Amino acid sequence: MVLPGVGRLPAMTLVAEIGDIGRFPTARKLCAWAGLTPQVRNSDRKVRHGHITKQGSPWVRWILQEAAQTAKRHPMFAPAYAQLARRRGTHIATTAIARRLLARSFHILTQLETPPAPEKAS
Repeated sequence: MVLPGVGRLPAMTLVAEIGDIGRFPTARKLCAWAGLTPQVRNSDRKVRHGHITKQGSPWVRWILQEAAQTAKRHPMFAPAYAQLARRRGTHIATTAIARRLLARSFHILTQLETPPAPEKAS
């Protein structure tokens, strides 16, 4: 709940849908699981990026889109949102903010799961 736009319901939904955060080695893998990364089609040197893949839980995507509506006005995300909205449009920029929220959620959840290092006795 420390992220902007993430209240009690979005936090509980994310934790319930993601399950064990240890399943995902990186934030990028979690975002790909949720379907918030663009589809990439490539052949030789041609790379084409498409829409988001929409794989994974629709509830995670929905709750993050709702949270992104508030987060995009927060000083933490406002400059990035404004730049993306100007370049790519408001819908794509909101989805990008949702993806950033999920990536930051990954880092927060992994820090909570990591046990503290044992102290050495002197």
